[in-house]
Amino acid sequence: MIKRVVDFFGDERHAKKRRRLFYLVLVLIVIADFLVFREHAEYLWERLPGWSALYGFGSCVLLIFVSKFLGHKCGLMRREDYYD
Repeated sequence: MIKRVVDFFGDERHAKKRRRLFYLVLVLIVIADFLVFREHAEYLWERLPGWSALYGFGSCVLLIFVSKFLGHKCGLMRREDYYD
């Protein structure tokens, strides 16, 4: 069972199936977000369907860009043979 799962996610022949599966899951999550009752939302944007997902995605992208900037432009990242 585990081997089948690893082969499915690691083999290029299943790339199209994986992409379709991930898109299907994404669509189901967005549809499910419209069904959530937001009684205790304090701010207007908390009532918007998909706000949490959009905020989380934007935060993740921002974190990646900031870490790349700090690593490459601010000198935190070293060459591969730095300790040789």
